[in-house]
Amino acid sequence: MGSALGDTGIMLVNTLINLYLFVLMLRFLLHASHADYYNPISQAIVKATSPLVAPLQRILRPAGPIDIATLVVALLFKMAGIALICMVIFGFPPIGLLAVAALAGVVNAILKIYFFAMIIMIILSWVAPQSGHPGALLVFQITEPVMAPVRRVIPAIGMIDLSPIVVFLLINVLDSFLVGALSRAAGPLAPLI
Repeated sequence: MGSALGDTGIMLVNTLINLYLFVLMLRFLLHASHADYYNPISQAIVKATSPLVAPLQRILRPAGPIDIATLVVALLFKMAGIALICMVIFGFPPIGLLAVAALAGVVNAILKIYFFAMIIMIILSWVAPQSGHPGALLVFQITEPVMAPVRRVIPAIGMIDLSPIVVFLLINVLDSFLVGALSRAAGPLAPLI
C-alpha cells in the first residue's frame, strides 16, 4: 500500500513539473512565433512564468526569435524536477543523464504543444472557422510558422488543406527519432521525461 501511494505521489509531482514545463515552452513558442503579446492568454502565460524567467532575461537577451532565457529556465527546471524525484527514489543521478533527460523533456513538450495546437486548429476550422476568440487566435499564431512552409510546398486541393497531415507526420518522426533517441540515452531517467 505504501509503495502504491509513493508511486502515485511521484507521478503527481512529475505531472505538475511537466505542466509547468508545458507553460514555459508555450512562452518560448509564443516568442518564437511573434504571437500577440497583448492577448489575455499570452499575458497569463507570461505572468505565470515570469518569476523564473524574468531574472534570467536581464542576463540572457533573446537571440532573434529564440528566447534563450526561457529555454535555459525550462531545461534547468526540468533537470531540478527530475533530480528531486530521483533523490526520493534512489539518489542523485549523473549530471549527463540528467541533462539528456531534461533536453528530451523540453523537446517532448514542444512537440506536444504543436500536436495539440494542430488538433485544436483543425477542430476550430470545422466548428468556428472565423473565430475571434483569443485562444483561437493564439493557436493560429503558434501553428502558422510551421504550417506556412508546408503550404508553400503542398498546396490545398480544393477546400482540403493537406499541410496538417504533413506536419503531424513530421511531429511523429521527430518524436520517434529525436525524443526516442534522447529517452534511450537518458537510461533509467526515461520514465520521468
